[in-house]
Amino acid sequence: MQSDIEIAQAATLDAIYDIAAQLGLSQQDLIAHGQHIAKLSSSCIEKIQKNPTIKTKAKLILVTAISPTPAGEGKTTTTIGLADALNKVGKRAVVCIREPSLGPVFGLKGGATGGGYAQVVPMENINLHFTGDFHAITAANNLLAALIDNHIHQGNALNIKGISWRRCMDMNDRALRNVHVNQTYEYDTGFDITVASEVMAIFCLAENLDDLKMRLGNIQVATDIAGKPVLASDLQAEGAMTALLKDAFQPNLVQTLEHTPAIIHGGPFANIAHGCNSVVATKAALKLADYVVTEAGFGADLGAEKFFDIKCRKANLQPDAVVIVATVRALKYHGGTDLKLLNEENVNNLLNGISNLKKHINNLHEQFGMQVIVAINHFVQDTQAEIDALKVAVDTLGCKAIVCKHWALGGAGALELAHEVVNMLAEKQSKSSSTFKLLYPDSMPLRQKIETIAQKIYGAANVELSELAAEKLRVLEKDYAHFPICIAKTQYSFSSDADLRGAPTGHTLIVNELRLSRGAGFIVAICGKIMTMPGLPKVPASQRINVNAAGVITGLS
Repeated sequence: MQSDIEIAQAATLDAIYDIAAQLGLSQQDLIAHGQHIAKLSSSCIEKIQKNPTIKTKAKLILVTAISPTPAGEGKTTTTIGLADALNKVGKRAVVCIREPSLGPVFGLKGGATGGGYAQVVPMENINLHFTGDFHAITAANNLLAALIDNHIHQGNALNIKGISWRRCMDMNDRALRNVHVNQTYEYDTGFDITVASEVMAIFCLAENLDDLKMRLGNIQVATDIAGKPVLASDLQAEGAMTALLKDAFQPNLVQTLEHTPAIIHGGPFANIAHGCNSVVATKAALKLADYVVTEAGFGADLGAEKFFDIKCRKANLQPDAVVIVATVRALKYHGGTDLKLLNEENVNNLLNGISNLKKHINNLHEQFGMQVIVAINHFVQDTQAEIDALKVAVDTLGCKAIVCKHWALGGAGALELAHEVVNMLAEKQSKSSSTFKLLYPDSMPLRQKIETIAQKIYGAANVELSELAAEKLRVLEKDYAHFPICIAKTQYSFSSDADLRGAPTGHTLIVNELRLSRGAGFIVAICGKIMTMPGLPKVPASQRINVNAAGVITGLS
């Protein structure tokens, strides 16, 4: 069997102008980055959004997953496979996903361009530097940090005392988590990974350049000696930061192996950030196709919840359906099977692991009013007995489970899923308007918002705030009680304890710290042992990556 990169490198790609033509775009709408990558120009985005002849909105389909496991679930692969399949059944579909971060590319997870015959390409470019968007975000973030330090060095006219702004880098480097600055003044700070930065969040939530600049100016970087907030605009930083981000803010257009258009833009993590691609990319896609297939990071308790309660709330988006990805292997893991034994048939543990899938389905249906289809991402080791048992179990949950083989067959392996999505949306439209709802109102107090997420989504019994978090909550409640909450916690469990598999209940969500993302417009609650700067594993993925004398990259996955 060929590796993902070998499959991608063997593919024949269409010229990016031909891909754009599928969306009704011309060469003048693009800024080409070679033959197979382009950006949608600012004028193109403006033309799309203001075009009065476009009356109908595409169907927005969210692909999410059960709680991730070391066995892998294939959420991005399923997103790509579904879009390919929708085009195969005669629908005009586009993929709309996040850009990969270099942290996981060289760390534990690897790349984020799909797998097998359901990939976006050119995968090496997308997984590595791509069009430089993340470098621009990193530079803008760190320019602001340099301006803060320089302002103090040059006399501190703003009377800055408490600096909260952190630097960032798009790489896993645990040594940078905590940094002590010792200049003419001293303070403790550190680095976050770029995809957890507030600049990344702002980049992905801004509607246009003016909105981007305003949000950047609204970033709170410190307090003064009187305890009043000091903003980026006080340092006159937003103009230069926007200049660094101007080109990056234009969404990227590529293609799948089957030449489905793919818009890839932005990339906050979902375990420590809000986990969704950019609003500007999503809204452009909704004007260019009839079906937009997007994803939200990690399990539905993180990615989907934040997609709804942050992205959809802020951007006034109305999702139409949810596909939740599960695998036999992952469900066996949640049911207690050891990682080394996942290839062996074990129907009992599979059925035990259904509790994780059930909790996610119930959350999506009961808490958010979404219709749900389960996509069983097929592995060759899955037995018929396991698949049959899973289908029956899902049926009792009021959903339909579809076995998908897009990894091996491309879009042809997800045709049944595509038909089910189309039929469900048609039936939904004929019955009534959408029942989508948010988990909590803006008016709910911050503490109650955290408790609502913990109890209704995670199954927790209560929330425990550290002394530091409790004090910060009291301060934030005065001016920012209307902000939504972005929970930063382990992706491996509903709880804040990564070792609790399945669907644990009665646990306590431990909140260690609260951070204000004033420009993005939400509060980050850092829970358990989660780190905003990840570390590398014992055997990093980088050890497998190489390049030969001809410049061909190998080992990237």
